[in-house]
Amino acid sequence: MKEAIQKAFEESITVKQKSLSVNLESIEKCVKSMVKALKRKKKILIFGNGGSAADSQHIAAEFIGRFLKERQSLPAIALTTDTSIITALGNDYGFDVIFARQIEGLGQKGDIAIGISTSGNSQNVIKGITQAGKQGLLTVSLTGCHGGKLAKLTDISIIVPSNMTPRIQETHACIAHIICDLVECEFYQNK
Repeated sequence: MKEAIQKAFEESITVKQKSLSVNLESIEKCVKSMVKALKRKKKILIFGNGGSAADSQHIAAEFIGRFLKERQSLPAIALTTDTSIITALGNDYGFDVIFARQIEGLGQKGDIAIGISTSGNSQNVIKGITQAGKQGLLTVSLTGCHGGKLAKLTDISIIVPSNMTPRIQETHACIAHIICDLVECEFYQNK
């Protein structure tokens, strides 16, 4: 059992190191774009399925509340939380449009849409990002594997170079924390 624990930690560390080497510029670009949008009173819309839905909620909570510093609340919405909207859209239109319809109603030019998909091929995330692009939102993807279809559609793509869903999700959480930390520093009241 100890060997299995050690192996999991080592895999996670290796994936994070590889992710850093291939995504450093994309993460920096994402942070700068978010700061610029938030300073212009725009918002961040975040969405994904399963564990990525939970990540969406986590990221939104860090912006609305705080990450490490006391500062103003920053506008972020996880499109994964309103069960009435999600179930109505799923029932009336199909699960594939649950994010696209919310983007259509809530997204405004200059906002940022972040689609999270470990495979990069979640159809509803792809449709959400496509709708965001049509409406003039800056689009960001957090994916794994080789990025799938999603990474090709976004203005900024952050691809975790792994095929293992748990390692991808762990790295997405790490990247999200780094982004939250750096964005928050720009809005910290007591610099």
